[in-house]
Amino acid sequence: MDYQVTIRYGKKSPRYHSFSVEAGDVPSALRKAADEIPEDIAPQADLVELREAPDFDKVMPPSEFP
Repeated sequence: MDYQVTIRYGKKSPRYHSFSVEAGDVPSALRKAADEIPEDIAPQADLVELREAPDFDKVMPPSEFP
């Protein structure tokens, strides 16, 4: 399963770094995400969000919007 990871970092003005990881479950995805946090932003990180990545093949085409 694909997961989307977003990290908030920066003390004065928050910035965001996003990337995806592939794993079989949430605990495995968290471990992979931790290994992929860039070393230069890790000390400034204060929030990490992990969510299932959207499946863009299942997104409703604009012609079908209500």
